[in-house]
Amino acid sequence: MQVENDIFISYAHLDDESAIEGQPGWVSNLHRAMEIRVGQLLGKRPSIWRDPRLAGNVDLRGELAEKLAKVGVLVCVLSPRYVQSDWCTWELEAFWQAVRDRQAEQVSGSVRVFKVIKTRIPLEEHPLAVQELLGYEFYVVDPETDRAREMKMVVDPEAPYWKRLDDLAYDISQLLEKLEGNQEAPAGPEKTVYLAATSSDLKEERDAVKRDLQRHGHRVLPDRQLPLVVADFEAFVQEQLARCQLSVHLVGRNYGFVPEGTTESAVTLQHDLALARQADDFARLIWLPPGLDSEDPRQQSFIERLQTDTGIHRGADLLEKSLEDFKAAIHRTLNPPEQARPDTQLPQENDLTRIYLICDQRDDEAIPPLEEYLWDQGVEVLPSLFDGDEAEVRLYHEESLRDCDAVLIYYGQGNELWLRRKISEVRKSAYRRDKPMQAKAILVASPTNPRKQRFQTREALVIHQGDGFEPEALAPFLGQLAPGQGGPAP
Repeated sequence: MQVENDIFISYAHLDDESAIEGQPGWVSNLHRAMEIRVGQLLGKRPSIWRDPRLAGNVDLRGELAEKLAKVGVLVCVLSPRYVQSDWCTWELEAFWQAVRDRQAEQVSGSVRVFKVIKTRIPLEEHPLAVQELLGYEFYVVDPETDRAREMKMVVDPEAPYWKRLDDLAYDISQLLEKLEGNQEAPAGPEKTVYLAATSSDLKEERDAVKRDLQRHGHRVLPDRQLPLVVADFEAFVQEQLARCQLSVHLVGRNYGFVPEGTTESAVTLQHDLALARQADDFARLIWLPPGLDSEDPRQQSFIERLQTDTGIHRGADLLEKSLEDFKAAIHRTLNPPEQARPDTQLPQENDLTRIYLICDQRDDEAIPPLEEYLWDQGVEVLPSLFDGDEAEVRLYHEESLRDCDAVLIYYGQGNELWLRRKISEVRKSAYRRDKPMQAKAILVASPTNPRKQRFQTREALVIHQGDGFEPEALAPFLGQLAPGQGGPAP
């Protein structure tokens, strides 16, 4: 598709007036920053056009409509003045009409209008033409006062302004490259991910995850604003989830937006709809910031349900790690490491039976007798590791669950919540394995209490141990191991 101008900026001239005489206004700064950053991403300077003239009593509509028909993308800068201006809304409608006439509203599924929100405006006041589009919010909200402050261009490269500008520039450059190719983009991104909308306190973290996914070639949904009424909300989210292989949920301290017709937050509703989408090719990842707590009893109840309800953990991983570790987990889920073919494994692989011994770090000094006994039985013990980078420790844990022949969970200093999570992790490791696990057991050790003494589960053999290590108690567990492969004889 041939265009004369890559980008047209539609804005209210009042929004480009500087409070400091002689200094460039907000829109002029955006223009310059976009020109530089989009140019860096494209490898050449883009042609960006905006009408510097005030319309006044001069009718420029014919001239402008002709130019808009030859523009690649339109960037509208929303503000109170913009939505009040008949001229600005006409520019927006004229562009839509021009691309509709050419049946080119979208390119490879991407809309050719980018909504920059300079000043916070209620969604229902946005022009109808862009009301459903996701916007690029160039303001931050004070959580204490709920007051929105516009982002300014500052020297600090880590300032929110530059992060938002980089997101905008990246998306524009991707669309312009598709336009310039005069053809549809290749078949599409490798995977489609539903990145659930979050409460305001995790907006920056969600943007970082979205940015990371898009840089790796994945398509991120939802691709437009969530509906405000619960029936429409649920139908829309279900449709979006049906197109995805993974849903990602970031849960913060705030309860967040509640659609009309329900008392449940959008965060809760999205999670529960994803939970209901049971499929072999669909997974969920849930992130809680470490040490998360909420002053809102509704949100605190939801957080506790995520942590303790074993039904929620089916088909899902709940991580309370750093955001970087969580992003790494997303990529491992989307692109799991390839399993070695049986005929390419080393011969001695079949001569070992591996038991992954899982314990809490506080039990590290209590398990040497258990490790020594298992070693004497001719098995390879994969111990729990705690030193090193968190991401490396997590990767070792996942690889051990994938490669071991049996799992033995030492239930000592850890509480029942810790134990339930480990059981859930063992269960969910099944889809990453190329063979069933031979045996799963839980060794209930000291310190003891009435609840631990009553503990039972159908997911693993439960072995109650006395005050000291009792080797004979492990006989039922070891008896489940295949004979002649390093395990005990029948």
